[in-house]
Amino acid sequence: MSFFKNIFSKEKKETLDKGLEKSKESFFGKLSKAVAGKSKVDDDVLDNLEEVLVASDVGVATTLKVIDRIEERVARDKYLGTEELNVILREEIAGLLSETNVGNDTDFSIPENKKPYVLMVVGVNGVGKTTTIGKLASQFKKKGLKVVLGAADTFRAAAIDQLQIWADRVEVPIVRQEMGSDPASVAFDTLKSAVAQNADVVIIDTAGRLHNKVNLMNELTKIKRVMQKVVSDAPHDVLLVLDGSTGQNAFEQAKQFTKATEVTSLAVTKLDGTAKGGVVIGISDQFQIPVKYIGVGEGINDLQVFNKHEFVDSFFK
Repeated sequence: MSFFKNIFSKEKKETLDKGLEKSKESFFGKLSKAVAGKSKVDDDVLDNLEEVLVASDVGVATTLKVIDRIEERVARDKYLGTEELNVILREEIAGLLSETNVGNDTDFSIPENKKPYVLMVVGVNGVGKTTTIGKLASQFKKKGLKVVLGAADTFRAAAIDQLQIWADRVEVPIVRQEMGSDPASVAFDTLKSAVAQNADVVIIDTAGRLHNKVNLMNELTKIKRVMQKVVSDAPHDVLLVLDGSTGQNAFEQAKQFTKATEVTSLAVTKLDGTAKGGVVIGISDQFQIPVKYIGVGEGINDLQVFNKHEFVDSFFK
């Protein structure tokens, strides 16, 4: 039983455990081979561990950090048995996540002094961006918050239609224009509408085209500038959605988007269908941007607020 059971509901924890099952099985299968026949953590074990972490999509730079930390402990404690490696890894990875992810939220909350709270969502097509917006809208609404969606991904008719489906499903208002409309104009209209309705939360969908970073950068900058005409400090959060099942490709997307705009939080989706859950650890560490949400299933309630203690607890269970 997790030490944190009192702050994380049993149902959520079971969903998280199940969602990380493939990642965990893959990681520990590789780890047991890495230490097979060894009783002591030595250079061979550390070399093998390095390979295991890289193969688990933790990323090279983060892997080297973890190995360095374990080497320091080996030097300090002189003798570390391989049976202790699991505990040490757990502690070091929790430590890394703690450096980026402040707090241990278990609930969907927003700052009380921001109204409307404006959330701009970015990410390439196919990562689960629209689904994440729909699930966020549902969670915020459950908390009694008034939510308005803005369909500013006007590059694809499908994106507008998908967001409309989610708005209908969750029963929240949506502001949309025709395909090809100016995205900044949609964002402006959405904020005007939200202010008029006294809404608590505004979620703006944006186009996810990376083939021309300059255009993307210009578009996102323009959206921000236009929104600030209505809400002076908008957006309050720029959430980058990444598909966890793509592993290293998610790193590349994070790199491109953080160059194109100021990203303030991350959502990592589709962790339930993959053995690449280690990517959450690497992305969080390398970009020093907090992971706010993780997707561990297809259900409307399977988007969870990321809790570093629970994540590590489920991964190393």
